[in-house]
Amino acid sequence: MTKPVNKPAVAQAFGRAAATYDNFADLQRISGNQMISRLSGREFRQVLDAGCGTGWFSQYWKAQGSHVTALDLSAKMLSHAREQRAANGYLEGDIEALPLTNEQVDLAWSNLAVQWCSDLRKGLSELYRVTRPGGCIAFTTIAAGSLPELHAAWQAVDTRAHANEFLSFDEVEAACEGWRVSLYAGQVSQRFPDVLSAMRTLKGVGATHLHDGRKNSLMTRQQLQRLSLAWPQRDGEFPLTWQLVCGVIERD
Repeated sequence: MTKPVNKPAVAQAFGRAAATYDNFADLQRISGNQMISRLSGREFRQVLDAGCGTGWFSQYWKAQGSHVTALDLSAKMLSHAREQRAANGYLEGDIEALPLTNEQVDLAWSNLAVQWCSDLRKGLSELYRVTRPGGCIAFTTIAAGSLPELHAAWQAVDTRAHANEFLSFDEVEAACEGWRVSLYAGQVSQRFPDVLSAMRTLKGVGATHLHDGRKNSLMTRQQLQRLSLAWPQRDGEFPLTWQLVCGVIERD
């Protein structure tokens, strides 16, 4: 349930992506909309958007009439959300050490952010702590088995890691032990006309960042050509496949 994470490097990676993030964030919108469907019919007076990014779903909850607090590790992401007037309040902070007192919100919402926790149980415990009894914690996270095409292609180029290894469904389930939780696993496949488009999307949402820090090297034309040849294609397109887990924890 633990993976060491260089938090300042994570914040910097997503800060670099802030200006163009929404242009590439199809996966984030798909996963967030799936989570909304799991909460159908429920209303929440106070919402925490933990790992708000540019504030896309902060705006959604604000439009539903909720009072929204947007929190992010990246000051630049938070600034972008503030410029969009996405929320009612803004906090720079870490999900694993939330700058909030106990039982402050009715919904602790976190869309594709808890995979950047060093300890998933600790991050979810913080979300549980700030949620009022009768409320809920709703989260999505990337799971093991994601990006097999990317891993396979890079193996033809070098032996370095170029994408993160994520927790398995069983490890996510173990992190929720003792709580009333519903977990859902699913797969999302994106397709691109070429490898460069796929890599630009990964970079555009900060997903080329590694848990232990950024690898400062530019892709050469030769590497790109070798990736294109090694990338498993489908009908002439270049896929990226993600394994997602959605969880809804009821706060007792």
